[in-house]
Amino acid sequence: MPTATANGIELFYERKGAGPRLLFFNGSGSSIATSELLINLFTNDFDVLVHDQRGLGRTEIPPGPFTMADYAADAIALLDHVEWDRARVIGISFGGMVAQEFAVTVPERVERLALLCTSPGGAAGASYPLHALESLSPEAQAAKGTELLDTRFTAEWLASHDGDRGLAEMLVARRSGEKDAETRRGEREQLDARRRHDVAERLGAVSCPTLVASGRYDGIAPPANGEAIAARVPGAQLRIYEGGHAFFAQDRAALPDIIGFLKGEDVKGDR
Repeated sequence: MPTATANGIELFYERKGAGPRLLFFNGSGSSIATSELLINLFTNDFDVLVHDQRGLGRTEIPPGPFTMADYAADAIALLDHVEWDRARVIGISFGGMVAQEFAVTVPERVERLALLCTSPGGAAGASYPLHALESLSPEAQAAKGTELLDTRFTAEWLASHDGDRGLAEMLVARRSGEKDAETRRGEREQLDARRRHDVAERLGAVSCPTLVASGRYDGIAPPANGEAIAARVPGAQLRIYEGGHAFFAQDRAALPDIIGFLKGEDVKGDR
């Protein structure tokens, strides 16, 4: 299991696939293990570098509080460890927030940037405050989580859409289960850093081709938040897909568009 001492902590990471270098940032509460199926979709086309972000998975859980700058600095140190001077970058949800922080901090190290279902933070548009769900019962958390995943996901909708019901059940099951106190602390520290994310006024520093992709029915990072990012990143392309927070698993056009963009192809048509 490869680890790197990076930015003062032990980071667990994996590198797999072949092709252009791609740095992959996971979402809230996600690890390499829980996101393996999604990560593997990119390994046919890219040399993928992904790590368990601080506080999660098999990476160290240092004393808090964590900042978004900490998460970006971890990734910068990991790139130094594997001797990558530049890479293409993809960030999903919370990972998109880290990817923005990374891209404005070291724009010279980012070749292309894909930001999925994410937000710029602050007055420009924050993602739903997931830290607020902790006060709810497990049942209420599951119900609210399903609603946020896709605003169409009523009981009636899920009863008549098998694929969406399976997606919702899978994601709810991934969040459930027993966790020890230290694991929960790491997740809470991540959500606290997420709560304070605000990169909007610095997005003009991004200097690479950028794709911003949002789900039309996303209750966590609504399309308006993607629009706010695209309006602030010079030359950014914005695409809205038919789906919610996991639109890339709902709209068949999404992943081919995203992979094509990261490979250097044009994303055709308006969405």
